[in-house]
Amino acid sequence: MKAKLGMSPIAWWNDDLLELSEDVSLEECLRQSRSAGFTGMEMGRRFPNDPDVMLPILKAADVTLCGGWFSGTLAADGDLAANKDRIRPMIELFKAVDAPCIVYGEVGRSIQGDRSIPLATKAVLSGDEMKAYARKLTEFGEWCAEQGMPLSYHHHMAAVVQFEHELDAFMNHSGEGIPLLFDAGHMAFAGGDVLRVIDKHHARISHVHTKDVRMAVLESLDWNRHSFLDAVALGAFTVPGDGSLDFGAIVRKLADHGYEGWFVVEAEQDPRQSPPLKMAQIGYKELMRVLTAAGYSVETQGFPKS
Repeated sequence: MKAKLGMSPIAWWNDDLLELSEDVSLEECLRQSRSAGFTGMEMGRRFPNDPDVMLPILKAADVTLCGGWFSGTLAADGDLAANKDRIRPMIELFKAVDAPCIVYGEVGRSIQGDRSIPLATKAVLSGDEMKAYARKLTEFGEWCAEQGMPLSYHHHMAAVVQFEHELDAFMNHSGEGIPLLFDAGHMAFAGGDVLRVIDKHHARISHVHTKDVRMAVLESLDWNRHSFLDAVALGAFTVPGDGSLDFGAIVRKLADHGYEGWFVVEAEQDPRQSPPLKMAQIGYKELMRVLTAAGYSVETQGFPKS
């Protein structure tokens, strides 16, 4: 089985909490992650949107683009046409740089980006609303795939698909046209059983975020007072090897079901308290340990050699 290791630039610059960011250039971010061993990087706010500009930067860093977040609004407006118009330039960019997928993150009716709104007040879809939403996402995912770029759906804290039972409902009512991004950290934060989720939904998992959590921080949260961004600022997330989750068991479970592809470290933290290069090195070392033990062969080549 083959695996690829990538990172998210959120360890260097946070898009929602700008104070949790270092004044680090894109080139330095890529250099640090590549020096730690990672061959891929997901897109962040300091990436250029022109493939003719992005490709030389990726090539110089020996790194490929391994994904990137799209803020979808289908849970709020159900407007397929508007979301197609917004994602179309991203599809063309990702095709031009040979990225594997676009990460669909739902921001419609979500409170994930508002620090003033506590976790306990997130929106809850009715059964009929979830069914309609899942079907709309399937249609959108099928359209994106027809344009040449598949989506991967990101279940997420503070969004309409947060809890395990919400993910189960979404998966039950959606189709193969919308593959799943499995994020162990978000599911653990929501109180779900991360191994059970893999067992149930492995056939649709196309992308993996290896986000770890600090259980002591999660257990200290007051969901009636703290927001998702409060939890981030308090240090709820970290990299594999520095948190509470058993990534050996998680990776073995994915291997048991034949998952191959990207394992991406996406751990938003304060870079002053958790230096990104150091955290990248810790995450890479732990992932290499558990992936090798599970029988994976990890790809070491970054930017494709012409």
